Amino acid sequence: MKEIPIFDLADKLGIDGDFVEPYGRDKAKISLDALKNPPKQGKLILVSAITPTPAGEGKTTTSIGLAQGFKKIGKSAALALRQPSMGPVFGRKGGATGGGKSTVQPATEINLQFTGDFHAVTSAHNLLADAIDNRLYFRSTRLDSRRVTWKRVLDMNDRALRNIIVGCGGNGVPRETGFDITVASEIMAILCLAQNYEDLRARLNKMVVGFDAENKPVFAEEIGVTGSLMAILKEALKPNLVQSVEGVPAFIHGGPFANIAQGCNSVIATKMAMSYADYAITEAGFAFDLGGEKFFDIKCRTADFAPDAVVIVATIRALKMHGGRSLKELTEADVPAVERGLENLAAHIDSAKKFKRPIVVAINQFPTDTEEEFAAVRNFCASQNVACAVANVFGQGGEGAIELAKVVAAACSIPSPEFVPIYPLDVPVEEKLNIIAREIYGADGVTIAAKARKKLEMLERAGAPQLMICMAKTQNSISDDPAKLGRPRNFTISVRDFEIAAGAGFLVALTGEIMRMPALPKVPCAESIDLDADGNITGMLGV
Repeated sequence: MKEIPIFDLADKLGIDGDFVEPYGRDKAKISLDALKNPPKQGKLILVSAITPTPAGEGKTTTSIGLAQGFKKIGKSAALALRQPSMGPVFGRKGGATGGGKSTVQPATEINLQFTGDFHAVTSAHNLLADAIDNRLYFRSTRLDSRRVTWKRVLDMNDRALRNIIVGCGGNGVPRETGFDITVASEIMAILCLAQNYEDLRARLNKMVVGFDAENKPVFAEEIGVTGSLMAILKEALKPNLVQSVEGVPAFIHGGPFANIAQGCNSVIATKMAMSYADYAITEAGFAFDLGGEKFFDIKCRTADFAPDAVVIVATIRALKMHGGRSLKELTEADVPAVERGLENLAAHIDSAKKFKRPIVVAINQFPTDTEEEFAAVRNFCASQNVACAVANVFGQGGEGAIELAKVVAAACSIPSPEFVPIYPLDVPVEEKLNIIAREIYGADGVTIAAKARKKLEMLERAGAPQLMICMAKTQNSISDDPAKLGRPRNFTISVRDFEIAAGAGFLVALTGEIMRMPALPKVPCAESIDLDADGNITGMLGV
């Protein structure tokens, strides 16, 4: 399909041209003023998935295909998706703009610099780090140099920067610190939760940057550069408008990972999609145990909305891996392996049912799938009273998602009760952790390491008991052990440390061996990406 000029795309949505700020002909920022008098309140659809495997689940591809399917059946739809981080683009993932005939465009720009939002978050975060070290140097802060918690960030996977020493050679106060990846920055989390500039400022001021000699929290407001952070983030707070290959509008904005942060695109972009389309399709990172739970308990609680339906994406290939087959065996038909792997799907369905929304299982079709394998999944879903549809979104785009779109539209028409988060805010932190572990992961509970428990006592002075919980956990298992596929049982979740994100409104519980700065694999995707003589980027997956 021929690309729709960006002003025409916005006009089709009903967005006034005065609110459109073009970045070239194929992408634009949309002014926050476009939300002041929204023309409608569309249905919200959350797309999640089973536990990721190397076989691939295609959650983003399915989200895009579903939106295109809605268009095929004559429904108004818009996407609200996360921006890719360049760390995974050049690392293992290689791109995150969908695939085949269900992609968003311009794919290479979205996967790389896009409109500069990640650069703005990185710059704002590091300006605050710079200002902290400057105050330590001039001794103009009560912050204890041994208790600074604010690190620096970079939008790359770089294991060498996880732990560093700054201030050497007389250039400051020597101290140990490190780098996180940009998507782990609290500023990224705030960007995706803030609903206007005033909210953004208030959240930035509340960020905890460290503690004084008496273990009292020091907030970002005391460092005195919040105004500068606001100036850097001014344009970044505005959502980006692009389109799918079939001309479906897509608001792509923000990108916190779900294994270390809330894993959802911005509240502003989601509200924008809901305000200008009858159906807004959004996603949450990784599987339902990570992104799905956080979408409800963090994003929905903050934004005061809730989805009308939940779609859980599964593939026959991934189910076979959860059923014990190896990656090289997945092209072989194996109904028993699929049936064993359904235990993983069952776990995520059980978790999603806790939020009392209609659930649809989307089987993302691969060429080697068989009708017998599809039947096994359909029969299982029927036994769970859950709708199910096969979608060939990679090979056929919207045409391959017509059945799925019809099933999801029907699910959205089913009334849902008032949304209630899975845990209240006025209970102790440990109780919140246990609720998530038992209700979402199927664990026996949590164990908190002695060091983490001592840290929690210190964080209570910074308001930890009133915060939401953000579990930092491996995406490769429902448990905190990445080797445990399927549906693990008889296990506990081990919390080894806590980090506070008071501005974002949550406490991060670090479990297992999860890292906030990923590393490149032995052979990263960066070794395959290139630019040809005509200026075309090649070798980027999904492009």
